[in-house]
Amino acid sequence: VDYGASRTGLAVCDPTEFLTTPITPQITLKARPKVAAEVCRIAQEQKAELIVVGLPLNMDGTEGERAEKSRKLGKTLQIWSGLPVRMWERQSTCEAADILDEVGTFGAHRKAILDSVSATVILEDYLAWRKEHPGEI
Repeated sequence: VDYGASRTGLAVCDPTEFLTTPITPQITLKARPKVAAEVCRIAQEQKAELIVVGLPLNMDGTEGERAEKSRKLGKTLQIWSGLPVRMWERQSTCEAADILDEVGTFGAHRKAILDSVSATVILEDYLAWRKEHPGEI
């Protein structure tokens, strides 16, 4: 989950955790309870076992207002979905923008998928870490 002020991007992986796929369309709801309800609905539909929420950190590694909002969403998702939630971030929006630059995606189409591609980057990074750290939480 890449929770943003205007849009929330989602991604899912296959049961083998090998392939990640952005979920479109992005969620355009803004109120946290509405976003949480939609994420929970999609998680149930996708038969999710875990929810990974992006944690946007400041450039100096500290947590700001956006990180606080993401943590609140994570707590809401954990309570409402009953699934474990992991907070994870690694400059996903910058990496997603680079990916879209490389494939020549600009304008309205870019805006429509940027947050979902960012969610895919978050999920891929988390899965790679998990593969390297089996059994760790």
